[in-house]
Amino acid sequence: MVDTILVPIELPDPEPLSPVLVDDLSSLEVVLLGHYGLPEQTPAASARDQFGADAQATLDEVAERFAEAGAAVRTRLVFGKDRAAAIQEVAAEEDCVAELDPAPTDGIERILVPLPDVAEVDRLPTFIRILCEDSTGQITLFHVVEGEERREQGEAVVTETREQLIADGFDPDEVDTRVVEGEEHDEEILRVAAEYDAVVMYEAESRLGDRLFGTLPDRIANQTGDPVIVVNRDY
Repeated sequence: MVDTILVPIELPDPEPLSPVLVDDLSSLEVVLLGHYGLPEQTPAASARDQFGADAQATLDEVAERFAEAGAAVRTRLVFGKDRAAAIQEVAAEEDCVAELDPAPTDGIERILVPLPDVAEVDRLPTFIRILCEDSTGQITLFHVVEGEERREQGEAVVTETREQLIADGFDPDEVDTRVVEGEEHDEEILRVAAEYDAVVMYEAESRLGDRLFGTLPDRIANQTGDPVIVVNRDY
């Protein structure tokens, strides 16, 4: 069974999608979500009547690029004020197991994989492999030790995950590990992500600060310019 990934773009003027990412996702089923952001007082129905045809045409143009690359692609057009809610709703309705937070890239040489406090890979190898190219030479399994967790626990997480990836066919010379200690989990990931070309990570639990500062994947994409694939753990 082919995995389905959600690719959200912002309308009416979406940022160009990198050809590298379009090609990388060609083996998946792609749900292309066009989110048309609205001012607080604008009814969604009125906006759809006024802008729907043009928005769908723009969405179809982007979808055609995925189709030309060989991906099975379908589109969803949403008019609304809450982008995060739209992404969550469409991802659930379309049975998406991952989401791409796109960012411009010309090539992917180094991939960062932040890990939670349990060594489990599940669908991670699928999406790490999707981003791997001939130029990819390093996949770093990364863990932040914070709170009551001991460093040896963090080392065990990355070591066990590395062993699972190697068992899944990854080159041992290309998979390394990195553990840091820090009180600011997200800030440590953001700092290290700036050294890499792409990030693959599990979704994080929603927090109050997400609405104010954006989710961690959004912040990574916005602040570092790295495309981020967020893998759903609830399937």
